[in-house]
Amino acid sequence: MAVDLSKLVSKRKITLDELNNRTIAVDAWNILYQFLSIIRGPDGNPLRDIHGNVTSHLSGVFYRNIELISHGISPIYVFDGIPSMLKQKTIEARMNRKRAAQEAYEKALAEGKLEEARMYAQGTVRMTKEIIESAKKLLEYMGIPFINAPSEGEAQASIMCKKGVVYAVASQDYDTMLFGAPLVVRNLNISGKRKLPKKNVYVNVEPEMLSFKDTTESLGLNQKQLIWIGILLGTDFNEGVKGVGPKTALKIVKGAKSIDDIKGYVKERYNTEFELDIREVESLFLNPEVKEVGEAELGTLMEALPNKEKIVKFMCDEHDFSRERIEKYTDRLMELRSASRQKGIGNWIK
Repeated sequence: MAVDLSKLVSKRKITLDELNNRTIAVDAWNILYQFLSIIRGPDGNPLRDIHGNVTSHLSGVFYRNIELISHGISPIYVFDGIPSMLKQKTIEARMNRKRAAQEAYEKALAEGKLEEARMYAQGTVRMTKEIIESAKKLLEYMGIPFINAPSEGEAQASIMCKKGVVYAVASQDYDTMLFGAPLVVRNLNISGKRKLPKKNVYVNVEPEMLSFKDTTESLGLNQKQLIWIGILLGTDFNEGVKGVGPKTALKIVKGAKSIDDIKGYVKERYNTEFELDIREVESLFLNPEVKEVGEAELGTLMEALPNKEKIVKFMCDEHDFSRERIEKYTDRLMELRSASRQKGIGNWIK
């Protein structure tokens, strides 16, 4: 599972308008997973067309991106490539959790416990090849750029941000901080009121900005030490140490001079060893496999305009969305993109 740095990072609430004229690299897998988890029917099932194809993610991609663009935000989606071998154990664990969630969902549904069923249904999300390809097709028709990372999408997005090609990374995962992303936006695509599971309580979910510089300075750490904290807590690439929370991890790292000191302390204090060579995990975060994406290439990608005919055919004829509603929002998208081009494509970069 992704590392939880929520109690350590420096963050502040922001509004979408604060991101006006900014280019945001979106961790595509992460955002699509959110759409698939949240956009569901009362019984917890995802939205589907008459052919049985899942369309929850298409609804999210279409309407939410138009909302972002209306605030002057220019998203560029970054899709995962081939996952690191270190991630295989995490992938297997995720599949086991999904199977357990599916069983719990079916049981709750059979017992007529719809709210409970909906909660379990969110844990059954599967990111299929068809879902990813349909999302890419819709983005293409909307004129929204995307790139395919050679490996981890969040690593690619983070390095693009680190090099100043984009302003920030949009992701729910704190792993982006371990990759050194200077600015990370959370809740970019799920802002609004959300009901807490099993409670008749609604909370406001607002976008927030995480700062790498403010975080490391406030903690008195560098990127490598922040990675060590992540390793102790557990990342997508390694299991953490049982009994070690954020405060304890920070204390351990402050007293260590090298990653070998971390290994030695864990073995002595907790009588346990990491399941793999954590130096490989450290190296993966410090030197991830990414490809070069410059401002010129990004500018070319952003010159694409929406294609109303293809959007309507894809969303309405192929996936049964309301023609009237899709045409209305597509016209709005085309107006917004036309206005942005009049300002000059250079305003979209960084």
